[in-house]
Amino acid sequence: MTTDHAHFMRQALNEAQRAFEDDEIPVGAVVVCQNRIIARAHNQTERLTDVTAHAEMLALTAAAHHLGAKYLPDCTLYVTLEPCTMCGGALYWAQIGTVVFGANDDKRGYRRWQYQQASILHPQN
Repeated sequence: MTTDHAHFMRQALNEAQRAFEDDEIPVGAVVVCQNRIIARAHNQTERLTDVTAHAEMLALTAAAHHLGAKYLPDCTLYVTLEPCTMCGGALYWAQIGTVVFGANDDKRGYRRWQYQQASILHPQN
């Protein structure tokens, strides 16, 4: 079975649209395991009054609950914008298998710090 990156990124974009409609920063994410979406989320920092309520964080939590496991090595996160360092750290601890993002974030993306110190993502990535 092949992975359809475009299909899953479109699903993340649908989540970003929901964030936009809710006056949030328009970022969406989905977590895929065995070619099935097991979690989806969009930014909800305003709605929840929580600076950690990024799409990636919410999607990771939902995926972990779905699988009943805190580690997600067989999962792929599709997110519309490069994760920030906070989300990159969470992805590290979750041991996410793969991260696919739609656009670079040159100001706050995790890769900005990657070259100044050890990679933020788990070494298996």
